[in-house]
Amino acid sequence: MSELQISPGSVRDDLRTEPRLVRGIIIAIALIFLTVFVVLPLVVVFAQAFSRGIGAYVAALSDPEALSAIRLTLCVAAISVSLNLVFGLVAAWAIAKFDFRGKTFLISLIDLPFSVSPVISGLVFVLLFGAQGYWGPWLQSHNVHVLFAVPGIALATIFVTFPFVARALIPLMQEQGTQEEEAAISLGASGLQTFFRVTLPNIKWGVLYGVLLSNARAMGEFGAVSVVSGHIRGETNTMPLLVEILYNEYQFVSSFAIASLLALLALITLVAKTILERHLDEGQLPRGD
Repeated sequence: MSELQISPGSVRDDLRTEPRLVRGIIIAIALIFLTVFVVLPLVVVFAQAFSRGIGAYVAALSDPEALSAIRLTLCVAAISVSLNLVFGLVAAWAIAKFDFRGKTFLISLIDLPFSVSPVISGLVFVLLFGAQGYWGPWLQSHNVHVLFAVPGIALATIFVTFPFVARALIPLMQEQGTQEEEAAISLGASGLQTFFRVTLPNIKWGVLYGVLLSNARAMGEFGAVSVVSGHIRGETNTMPLLVEILYNEYQFVSSFAIASLLALLALITLVAKTILERHLDEGQLPRGD
């Protein structure tokens, strides 16, 4: 048996058999690619945002139209993340802790927004709630506004973001199994007590991970929201939509100022994601995504 043992050092040496020149070329290509397609665009965004000074930057962000877009984006993100958090917890609990007919189909439905274009998902809500849609006439007769209003934007955002929390929790909860919950119940704990005192502490990092990704996608969503918003200035334009409008009107400083906020969000998300992934060593967070 001792002859078959291979030390980790020898394995690493076997994986690094390429000449130093080849390794250098591969690393250089990776660094050049990241610089051209990731670093430089971010630098250009911030450079353009501050091209006319801090005063112009602050003025662009304090414009009533920009403030309205920021408030709407935060509001829609809060609604969608909150609802998706509840749905993700329930869906992950059901899939990971119970066996039932249709489980595979439910998992496929959860993954559906990953494979459907956001524009198509927005069009679905138009077909449902539009004037000529399935529920459109009834909504109009009762003076209920879904499209070109906050409810339609929230629905479209919820659709494109609801897989994130569930997908972060399902593999984590499946790996943990049901032994601790069964032990708690056998000791007399109720279902809610078991969830809040046993299950939730074990999945807290997965919950934060899913919420983080869901929030980043909600605040940056463009395609689905563009279809259902109506682009009403000062009312239904989120930050990504306003960036496009201002850029098309050649208001470059204002456009890049708002874009810089979205870029800053992306950087904060990246840092937070890196911190949360440190808990992978304890098996508390699924890799990937």
